Amino acid sequence: MKTICKWYYICPINYFTQKEKLPEKWVNDYCKSNWKKCVRYDKEERGIYHPDNMLPDGNIDKNLN
Repeated sequence: MKTICKWYYICPINYFTQKEKLPEKWVNDYCKSNWKKCVRYDKEERGIYHPDNMLPDGNIDKNLN
């Protein structure tokens, strides 16, 4: 059984996906599978600031707000 990222329900990536501002691939590729490889997850776990528009691969999407 796969587990989802513990930050999934409060993560901006989930929000942006639900609002159709991001493709579901981000949630499927990271939040619901490889969340330990997510840059956002790593930063959250270490208490390091990261902007809401940072994608799971660490890139910044300037179109998200």
